Amino acid sequence: MAEQAKTGQEVRGLGSTIWAGIAGRCPVCGRGKLFRGYLQIAPACNLCGLDYGAADAGDGPAVFVILITGIVVVGAALIVEIVYAPPYWLHALIWGPLAILLPVLLLRPFKGVLVALQFRHKAAEGRLASE
Repeated sequence: MAEQAKTGQEVRGLGSTIWAGIAGRCPVCGRGKLFRGYLQIAPACNLCGLDYGAADAGDGPAVFVILITGIVVVGAALIVEIVYAPPYWLHALIWGPLAILLPVLLLRPFKGVLVALQFRHKAAEGRLASE
């Protein structure tokens, strides 16, 4: 269900926000493009005009992708080693490409979700209480 923000702009539900980020769509309208290139954020939504200038996912997506890729690749390699005990060259042939391909596939959706969540929660740069 959509909520009404204090500014009068409709706020999408959490699920819709996450799906918009995964699909690389605008976090507000859910239809415009979020990315200009593979990982470069567009300056603004091409449909609703939302300014993406304040969006900065930083290193968050890369950290999550590295952790998930490490867990998947190392975990799967250990299971295969314990169950089948293949030669090391076969491990390199299987897990090397997976360790390269998985981050390439996951980085854009993770960045999209983190940027979309920033807009949903109105995240801003930290300020001191005295300001």
